[in-house]
This record gives sequence, C-alpha cells and structure tokens, in this order.
Amino acid sequence: MSSKKSGDWVLKIAILGDAGVGKTSLVNQFVDNSFKEDYKATIGANILKKDVKLPQLNSTAKMVLWDIAGQTQYEKARSAYYEGCSGALLVYDITRYSSFDNISARWLSDYRKHVKKEQLYILVGNKNDLEHQRGVNNEDGASLAEKIEALEFIETSAKDNINVNEAFTKLAEAIIKLKTS
Repeated sequence: MSSKKSGDWVLKIAILGDAGVGKTSLVNQFVDNSFKEDYKATIGANILKKDVKLPQLNSTAKMVLWDIAGQTQYEKARSAYYEGCSGALLVYDITRYSSFDNISARWLSDYRKHVKKEQLYILVGNKNDLEHQRGVNNEDGASLAEKIEALEFIETSAKDNINVNEAFTKLAEAIIKLKTS
C-alpha cells in the first residue's frame, strides 16, 4: 500500500510488539500529541492516519498506522493486517526483557512470514522515561538491531514525547528512498 502521486505517498505501517509495550501510546503521541496513563488493551487493530511532510525528500507521506494487538489470542487474525504493509516499528518495553526477547522470537518472524516485499523496520525501545526500572540496556538494543538488520535502533518515551516523531519519520523516509531508488 505505498503509492506515489507527485511527491505524495501512502504508507501502511504496522506497529508490532507485545501487549503493554506502549504501541498505542506511541501512535497517539505521534498522531495527536497525547498520552494517557491508563492502559486499555488494543482489540484487533487500531488504525490512525497522519500526513507527514518530508522536506528533504520533497514529499508528503500519508502514514496509515496499524496499531496491532499484541495479545496471543489475536495471532490468527493478525496475518490479514500485514497485507500491503510498507514497513514496521518493532517495539519493546525497556523495563521488560521478555518483550525484547519476543522481537526476534515472535514479531520479526511473524512480520517476515507475512510481508513478502522489502521488509523495512525500525527497532524501538520504548519507555525510556523509566530508566530506573530498565531491564534491557541500550547496547543490547543496538546489538539486536544490527543482528536483525533493522534500519535503525531508537529509544523513545511516548510519555515524554522523546524520539517519537523521529521513529516514524525515519521509517517513512527510508521507505520512500527505497521506492525512488
């Protein structure tokens, strides 16, 4: 689902990771600069859109963000959500090592199985505002990103709006650069 019309692109982006890692919070912060403390599990998928200007590429990207439920009971339905996907954010919670382990064990393999084209993704360590509870160090994140051939590794805080726009924008830029090369 990436199409080009005079510098305008439509990019379908999957937001993947275990339940509770902050996928919905990242999307809400990116789309409407909002953060909610209360946690409500996503059922199936939430779909939000945001137009992003990419001046260095002389383009605009309409990002269609698929915030996909992380609970295992949605595993069978999840494959349908990948259709037409241009890229993904693979998100883990820096305070929960199990969510980090599941990036390669579950989320990346699921993404690769269902997305047959380019497979562009960024590894995101979320909740870096909880540094005092850190369970995954930055070096492990960078090492995994290299191992899984992620475009980039970035730590974010949806709560404090740290590197949120950068994560989404860098993915959009990489997808468009690939499509135009």
